[in-house]
Amino acid sequence: MNTIRIKRVAPNGLHLLQKIGRQTFRETFAAANSEENMTKYLEKSFSLEKLADELDEGSSEFYFAALDDLIIGYLKLNSGQSQTELQDQKALEIERIYVLKEFHGKAVGQMLFEKAMQIARQMKVDFVWLGVWEENTQAIRFYEKNGFQEFDRHIFRLGNDEQTDIMMKLHL
Repeated sequence: MNTIRIKRVAPNGLHLLQKIGRQTFRETFAAANSEENMTKYLEKSFSLEKLADELDEGSSEFYFAALDDLIIGYLKLNSGQSQTELQDQKALEIERIYVLKEFHGKAVGQMLFEKAMQIARQMKVDFVWLGVWEENTQAIRFYEKNGFQEFDRHIFRLGNDEQTDIMMKLHL
C-alpha cells in the first residue's frame, strides 16, 4: 500500500467530506437499519449546509485519510461547545472515525485515531471521549484496545429510531 496521509479538511473539501461521510456511514450501518431512517439521518447530518457550518465553526475539525488522491476515511473532532454531549472544556470528543470498507484492516482507523490523540495532547485536555453504538462491536473492541472504558450511555437518534450509544472515555 502506498503512503496514507492525514490532512485537515479545508472548505474546498466540503463535497468530498459529504461523499465520504455518507458512503462510510451507509457501509457501516445500512444493513442494520431501515432505508428510511438511513436516508433521514444522512440528509440531515451530511447536508452541505450543516457540514459547512461545522467546518466554519472552529471547534470542530475534520481530517481526511488520503491514499494518493483517493479519500479513504475521515475523522471528526469536537471541542468546547461543539461537543455533542459533555461540552467539557478539558475534553476532546471523537465524534467520527470512518474508513471505506475496502480499507478495513489496513490500520487507517488507527492512523486517524493517532491523529486525534496527537491533537488531544497538543490541546492539553484531560480526557478524550466518544459515543459508539452498542451493536457496533468491532468499534467497541477498537476503542477498548486503545484504552477507552465505558462510563455512561446515551440515546442516538437515527431517523425515527432511538438507539443506545455506549459513551467511552480515555484519561490522558
